[in-house]
Amino acid sequence: MTELATPRPPRREFRNINALTDLPSYRLPPAGIVSILHRISGVLMFILLPFIIWMFDSSLSSEISFAKFKAVFNNGFSFVPGFLVKLVALALIWGYLHHFCAGLRHLWMDVSHKAVTKEFGKTSALAVLAISLILTVVLGLKLFGAY
Repeated sequence: MTELATPRPPRREFRNINALTDLPSYRLPPAGIVSILHRISGVLMFILLPFIIWMFDSSLSSEISFAKFKAVFNNGFSFVPGFLVKLVALALIWGYLHHFCAGLRHLWMDVSHKAVTKEFGKTSALAVLAISLILTVVLGLKLFGAY
C-alpha cells in the first residue's frame, strides 16, 4: 500500500552576493538607481527633519532669529563650520528635488498606461537624474553665493 511520491522539481540554486566582490561589477538599470535614490532621499529628509524644522522656525520667528540663522550659515556654530551646514542644506535640497521628481515620475507611470514600458522607464529615470542634479547645482550655486 505504499505509494510512490512524485519526484520533486529540481531545486533552484541561490547564491549569496558578496558586497565587496560582486556588487562593484553589478549594473543596475537607471530605473533601479532612481528607485534606490528615491528611498535614500526619503530617509534623508526624515532623518534631517529636526534640522528642517529648526531652519523654518529660526528663519520666520523674528528678525533677530533670522540674523542668527544667517550667522549659522555664514560662520557656523560651536564646532560645526558654516561650510558643513551649507553642505547639509545642499543634501536636503538634492533629497527634496530628487524625491519630488521621482515622485512625479511614479505618478505619471501610475496614471498613464502607455508609460509602462522598458524604454520609457529608462528615459524617464535618466531625465529624473538629470533634472534633479541640474536643479541641485543651480540652487547649490545660489546657496554658496556664486550669484
